[in-house]
Amino acid sequence: MQSMKKIIQVHIHKGEKYYIAECLDLPVVTQAESLDELADNLKEALALHLEDEDLSEFDLAPNPSILASFELESVSHA
Repeated sequence: MQSMKKIIQVHIHKGEKYYIAECLDLPVVTQAESLDELADNLKEALALHLEDEDLSEFDLAPNPSILASFELESVSHA
């Protein structure tokens, strides 16, 4: 038996005007002007998406954590 995921993975990058968060395992995307606002929006978007859902159908354990990776702009060197 395969264990369920305890982590929801999210990729964050900076667009032209907003920070954008895209879940890798769920069809959830949100954006905000600041990282703090993005974190709040992401929690709310995930809660709404998973509301009244059976988490096991998404292969998720109860009360999963959110792990975000942040894409930085490339570094140029002289």
